[in-house]
Amino acid sequence: MSVLLCADIGNSHTTLGLLDDGDVVDHWRVATDERRTADEWGVLLRSLLHDSPVPGPLRGVAVCATVPAVLHEWREMLRTFHGDVHRVVVEPGVRTGLPVLMDNPREVGTDRIMNALGAVRLFGGPAIVVDFGTATTFDVVSPRGEYVGGAIAPGIDISLEALGRRGAQLRKVELLRPRSVVAKNTVEALQSGMLYGYSSLVDGIVRRMAAETGYADRELTVVATGGLAPLVLEECSVVTEHRPWLTLLGLELVFARNP
Repeated sequence: MSVLLCADIGNSHTTLGLLDDGDVVDHWRVATDERRTADEWGVLLRSLLHDSPVPGPLRGVAVCATVPAVLHEWREMLRTFHGDVHRVVVEPGVRTGLPVLMDNPREVGTDRIMNALGAVRLFGGPAIVVDFGTATTFDVVSPRGEYVGGAIAPGIDISLEALGRRGAQLRKVELLRPRSVVAKNTVEALQSGMLYGYSSLVDGIVRRMAAETGYADRELTVVATGGLAPLVLEECSVVTEHRPWLTLLGLELVFARNP
């Protein structure tokens, strides 16, 4: 079978997936390194595809990125290594089918648009997508399938990193569930603050968004995605769905709209 390669290039990690009609048949998560050249990306991707158990050639490539320097190298890599494959890079002018009701639609990260598009396809509206990545983003979709706005908070990892750098007697710890909210040592105090603090942040922002938009009285879907979602998912009472490959699904939908 032929598959579609989808690449979500984020600030910290790049998520790669092979998709076949909505199914992620293989996937990888690699570090986003701005120093990596087009040739290095090409060698890495060729190695991953060669070792994949999924047979068949690529029928296309769909890419979204929040790091312009890395996207530049990806464009060059695709021209050099996959020049005969149809490719779609999500950017202004690419058809998504999703109305973006923002003051400046170009300001919205393409990964956030892909998340909203995937949510509309899977669940319709209204919906709120919470993406746990380098930043924790909240994206709101109307009952008519429109992107109406969102919010951005610092991500879990960078918050822990900031505490370790700025706190003289603090350090970065593994994010595990502590024995109790009221911690008895510094490590568990950090774990308590991050785990329960972030889950409360998510619950609070989602409830405020639902109340402000009036979606609280509707059948609202709250979708969690992103590599760090499993760390706090069980503590978030508002989340109704977990879709780790939501961005990749959005990319597949955009690819189909831009033959």
